[in-house]
Amino acid sequence: MKKLLLMYWLLLGVAGMAFAQGQVIKGRVSDAATGEPLVMVNIHLKGTTTGVQTDATGAFSLTVPDARTGVLIFSYLGYQAQTQNINGSNNLIVKLEKDNKQLDEVVVVGYGEVKKRDLTGAVVSVKGEELKKIPSTNVMESVQGKLPGVDITKSSGASGAKVNVTVRGNRSIRADNGPLYIVDGVQYENIQDINPNDIQSMEVLKDASSTAIYGSRGANGVIIVTTKKGAGGKPRVTVNTYVGLSQVAGYPYMSTGPQYVAQKREANRTTGRWKSEADDPLIFNASEVNAIQNNLWTNYADLLIHDGLQQDYQVGVSGGSDKTKVYLSLDYFDEKGLFKLDHLKRYAARLNIDQLINDYLKVGMQSQITYYNQDTRRDPLNQGNKIIPLGLPYDNEGKLVTFPNGGTMINPLADEQPNAYQNNGRVTRTFVNAYVELTPLKGLSLRSNFGVTLDNTRTGIYAAKNTIDRATASASRSQLNSGSRRFLSWENVLNYQRSIGDHSFGVTGVASLLSDQRDSSFLQGEGQLLPSQLYYALQNSVSGIAIRSSYMASKLISFTGRLNYSYKGKYLLSVTGRSDGSSKLAPGNKWAFFPAVAGAWRISDEAFMRDQHIFSDLKLRASYGIAGNDAVPPYATASYLNKIPFSYDDTNSAMGYGIGSQVGNRFLKWELSSTTDVGLDMSFFNGRINATVDYYDTHTKDLLLQRTLPTSSGVSTVIQNIGKTRNRGIELGINTVNVSVNGLSWTSNITFSKNKEEIVALADANTNDVANSWFIGQPVKVFFDYEKTGIWQTKEADAAARYKYKPGDIKVRDQDNNGVLNSADRIVVGKQVPAWSGGFNNDIRFRSFDLNVYVFARIGQWINSEYAAKYDPQGLENSAPLDYWTPEHETNAYPRPNASVSKDGTPFIKTLGYKDGSFVKIRNISLGYTLPADVLKTMHMSNLRVYVTGKNLFTFSKVKDYDPERGGDLSNPLTKMYVAGLNVEF
Repeated sequence: MKKLLLMYWLLLGVAGMAFAQGQVIKGRVSDAATGEPLVMVNIHLKGTTTGVQTDATGAFSLTVPDARTGVLIFSYLGYQAQTQNINGSNNLIVKLEKDNKQLDEVVVVGYGEVKKRDLTGAVVSVKGEELKKIPSTNVMESVQGKLPGVDITKSSGASGAKVNVTVRGNRSIRADNGPLYIVDGVQYENIQDINPNDIQSMEVLKDASSTAIYGSRGANGVIIVTTKKGAGGKPRVTVNTYVGLSQVAGYPYMSTGPQYVAQKREANRTTGRWKSEADDPLIFNASEVNAIQNNLWTNYADLLIHDGLQQDYQVGVSGGSDKTKVYLSLDYFDEKGLFKLDHLKRYAARLNIDQLINDYLKVGMQSQITYYNQDTRRDPLNQGNKIIPLGLPYDNEGKLVTFPNGGTMINPLADEQPNAYQNNGRVTRTFVNAYVELTPLKGLSLRSNFGVTLDNTRTGIYAAKNTIDRATASASRSQLNSGSRRFLSWENVLNYQRSIGDHSFGVTGVASLLSDQRDSSFLQGEGQLLPSQLYYALQNSVSGIAIRSSYMASKLISFTGRLNYSYKGKYLLSVTGRSDGSSKLAPGNKWAFFPAVAGAWRISDEAFMRDQHIFSDLKLRASYGIAGNDAVPPYATASYLNKIPFSYDDTNSAMGYGIGSQVGNRFLKWELSSTTDVGLDMSFFNGRINATVDYYDTHTKDLLLQRTLPTSSGVSTVIQNIGKTRNRGIELGINTVNVSVNGLSWTSNITFSKNKEEIVALADANTNDVANSWFIGQPVKVFFDYEKTGIWQTKEADAAARYKYKPGDIKVRDQDNNGVLNSADRIVVGKQVPAWSGGFNNDIRFRSFDLNVYVFARIGQWINSEYAAKYDPQGLENSAPLDYWTPEHETNAYPRPNASVSKDGTPFIKTLGYKDGSFVKIRNISLGYTLPADVLKTMHMSNLRVYVTGKNLFTFSKVKDYDPERGGDLSNPLTKMYVAGLNVEF
């Protein structure tokens, strides 16, 4: 009996130990719709770190402490997460539903919204969180390389510098190629006013079917910006701020004093004037000789370029009730550029209100006021790079030497002296968009938008006589420019949605009126009485008083209709028609009709796709449409008169008038672009990989082109509808989820754009316009010149002589091999547009840390490098430290210095600047940390993130010590920036 009791207690203890060690739970996970097993589903026990993944059959096995109270969480990419109570079961059957959240995501299109799954056009959507990853002055800089088909470059490194944006290449040759910006439903040209923290989403409409509803305004693509709105419930307060130190992103230096002296000696050795250092007084003045003997020289770029500072402070408040929703934000942006006197301050306030009056009436307003106070300066590096580097910029008493070395070149630091120079611009821009929305019936809405943009500018410029601009003048100059703009937009929009069985209809109708009025005035005077008066008391000027004023106005009236049709959600059709009337064009040609049609087939919704496991989503799109462009100045159809003072005898004068330089064209009409687009939207492996590919072909005719007229006509130019262009290309966007497990995620975004831009015809059909460098079959912007092949060497003296050149001269290719070098040997040596561009964005998250690394590439573009062409063979100005030819050092890089031949007189000198400007740059590296939720709770915050960012840190190109993004200019170099920032939400 004792043995039996002992065995009983032993078995009970073993069972207890087994229970304490845990219980094994088994199960199987499958697709709720198909029943197919799901592989590598993440399963973890709630409240613990215990987890496992399903195998190839969808099965799993997991040990839990207590099967009675345990809770399992099932998560799988592309499916909705599911929570399952174990409830003592050891064989769980779990079915996961697909997560269509991405396809059901709402995308803003022209005058409406659609689900992403129902899009028929080429539209790219970017959410506000993505826009904040790269701190920038202009929000478009934040999406550089992230939007397939959208080419974005920064114009310069000056504070507040604008960003150049083109969508699918240049269609026009002379007319504007920039996209249309729509902010909260209203046209708004100054996108740099909008703080990225205020943006809810940004959509880019690229194909004709998407842009057709905007008619002529959408010919070059449309970028729609939707700002944040208020939300009901507890008010939310956000604070976003950053401070960044900016530095020049590589700058090549000019020759040092000894390098300059060596080049000038060689230039005079070539002519026989210099043989040794004893001959220095023959080619240098006394001050220069003294500087040479004492090794006194200056690198002016070092004195002119300083570290810049950029900072931004933004506060946003969102709140409201069920009927009233308000969003308010205040922003202060301050940027100091690389140069003294380069400083921008921007103040902005935004107020968005939405008020529900009753069940069928809603009103609201989106408004912003922006104020700029900006000091700018003419770039001093041009003067700093050409001035002779010998001597010092200051004398022994520390005073500026206005003309160093007793020469004629003014000191590049002259503008920085007290009371010497000021260029101050002030802009106040007010934007208000009010709306009334009526929904009298289910599915029917009537909305009236009235938008006003008031723009007032004032720019004052004062330059004393000893400044760079007035170096050769005897008096100061003052200028005061002012202008105002009143842009009015009134649009009435009807939307009706109806579903009948498997059929869904959407109808949109728009009637709009746009009015644009601008006026400006210009005042100038010389010899201001007191420097402190700057540009305020021009009546005190003693000479050079000038007055000019101008006024321009234009109107655009439009009527638009769009029909969207869907059958079973699988077959989609969109038809759009818009009629525009522009006051800029000639009578009889003011109105034009722009149609578009687009269709889409959701292949993945077909029955025959249910048994495949590759595509999670598959949609084929196709569209065709015609868009117009009236982007010419008002009154291009009219001729104007100019004042011509003259004397008709020895003592009397009279006033006469003549036709201006540009004659009006009474037949001016719309520039038209027709675009075909075929696209494919794909999703693989339950949404782990998403891809979009588009092919497009745009033909533009009747270009609005300024044509040069023969002088015998008595006028210089006329704007005509002449010429054709073509843009075709391919765009690719790929989003991938590389890793998503145990708190670690890594997602990537890849974009690729390749556009072939070409001129198809010009004024005389197939005849090139050499004077303007326009060539059939080539892009609008190219470099047309001789092809440099090297330098004539001593052993090639006879061959050089046949072309009437000598060793040390630039050698170019005889393209037609006729033994004569003339203009017929010029070719297109490079294209200013890239062959392709792309971006590679990576977001890595591990628990509370986040890391962003973004790489951008622009390949195939050529630049005219100002640095490479900075070569003065005479040595009258400074040059870059270049590898030039001498009898003792033969090279194929640069010709022999020659004091008897000027720079402009050197044969083929311009060929020195053409360089391959392709580049790859690490655009952004950001590391952030977000405080855990339990810590935030004790601090009464809902979010707090700190981050550091390196912006534009590394650029890889064939051009040394230079960022070729903006082209080949040395003025206002681009910058890199080191940023520390903070995002807080209460």
